[in-house]
Amino acid sequence: MSRGKDGPEDVDATFAEIVADLRADGFGLPEDDTADTPQTGTATESRKTPERPVEPPAADPAPPEPGWRSGGTSWDTTMFSDDPADDDEHYIPPEPPPLPRPKMGAFLILLLFLAGLFLLILPGAIGVGPTVATPLGILALATAIALLLLRVRQGPPPGADPSNGAQV
Repeated sequence: MSRGKDGPEDVDATFAEIVADLRADGFGLPEDDTADTPQTGTATESRKTPERPVEPPAADPAPPEPGWRSGGTSWDTTMFSDDPADDDEHYIPPEPPPLPRPKMGAFLILLLFLAGLFLLILPGAIGVGPTVATPLGILALATAIALLLLRVRQGPPPGADPSNGAQV
């Protein structure tokens, strides 16, 4: 067998040689063919594979029993049946409390915020130049944000006992 730079030059001949050696050892042949091949007293006879009894294939294989991993339930039953948790009682959350009515301060903050954005984005729409509209817009936005932050409550709600700990 001659080798080239990357391997054998004649790959098909090398493959045929390997297959012939394996078949001489008894690999790749059906059981009936190995019994019918004439055996000579050479090294091939010492490599003869022992004959195995032929078992007929099972006509109707029984489905495998569920193993320890499946917990006694098959995959189809688990995936395609109804959820057993649906049969139990459901938690129905209570209705959320209504939103509090917005007060006059909330409307003022919203108005200042929208006016500041409007003055910064479209100052020419109301006939004001950008040199006047930009500082007014920034001032309106800053005032809206400051008033919004002042409305944030700090501490416990009115009427709560601060020494009572966490309340749910």
